[in-house]
Amino acid sequence: MTTAFVYDPFERNHSFPGHPECLERMQSSWALLEADGILDSLTRLPNAPAPLEPILAVHDAAYVEQLQEICHGIEDPASPSNRSQNWDQTALWLDPDTYVLRDSWEASLRAVGGLLQLTDEVMSGAAANGFAMVRPPGHHARPHYAKGFCLFGNVAAAARHAQQKHGAERVLIVDFDVHHGNGTEEMFYDDPSVLFISIHQFPHYPFSGSIDEVGSGPGEGFNVNLPFPDAVGDPGYLAALRQLVDPLAREFRPDAIFLSAGFDGHWMDPLSGHRLSVNGYAALVEELLDLAEALCGGRLICTLEGGYDLNALPHCILSTLRVLSRNPAGVSDPFGAVEGNPRAADKVISAVKRRLGIR
Repeated sequence: MTTAFVYDPFERNHSFPGHPECLERMQSSWALLEADGILDSLTRLPNAPAPLEPILAVHDAAYVEQLQEICHGIEDPASPSNRSQNWDQTALWLDPDTYVLRDSWEASLRAVGGLLQLTDEVMSGAAANGFAMVRPPGHHARPHYAKGFCLFGNVAAAARHAQQKHGAERVLIVDFDVHHGNGTEEMFYDDPSVLFISIHQFPHYPFSGSIDEVGSGPGEGFNVNLPFPDAVGDPGYLAALRQLVDPLAREFRPDAIFLSAGFDGHWMDPLSGHRLSVNGYAALVEELLDLAEALCGGRLICTLEGGYDLNALPHCILSTLRVLSRNPAGVSDPFGAVEGNPRAADKVISAVKRRLGIR
């Protein structure tokens, strides 16, 4: 079996000039993947817009309908009335960070659809694991509205899809984006069938994800946050996986592992200060792949979240694909590492262990 990969160029149509979540993220990443030649060794998946059912499994119908109406109500920039106007006059802002264009509705459906295609491929056994290079990202989208560049909860919809279509009883979602996955957390906060673990910078946008957010009702204990201070670096994140994610996952025994792969913790990224490196991210993916192979037949399903440095992001994606496919070329890290402060991470890890009663 091979590593599956999905990418849909239509998602480039969702882009606002000067915004960090832009089409250039995909252009630069795709260019490196093509130049490297790794695409020839992957199972390329076709893509199509997701049906509404998986989206409605995690989002309110009123929000989904409203988003569609908003996008379809935006004038086409190619129309005669707009040809002489600037592109930004055809965009609307749902919050101070989150824009939509006319094509954002279909781009968002295709982002979910690509991850669903990947989920089907891996859960059916046709592929060993995979990566969905999709945008807009999803982990900030809440059930009722868009937030933080995100319109639909891509990974949440795919996790529920794995349960409803493929019979996965327990799903683990690991989110190592530098920003807390507040939307994913909210969608499963009272659900003991989904273990959600977020490693993120704190305090930092979206200013949630404290140690005390552990789930509610039957879901209590199945929501785990590691709110790291600034500059913990590669060793801090690796310690989190080995000392917390690994034992929690082995106790939970998931049928599949999903990874919200945000690479905005890289030391070159303009939106964070966690000082990770490409090598550091590759080590995290390898740990999760080993864990998936030990617990759930290797079913590790990765989806792109953040990552906004146009030089670092492509190498993070390429290196992730090399790890997933066990490519002998190894990690592609032309930038190296900077020193972090793992002691700060150790304090948070110890505090989370105490909060959860882990020795």
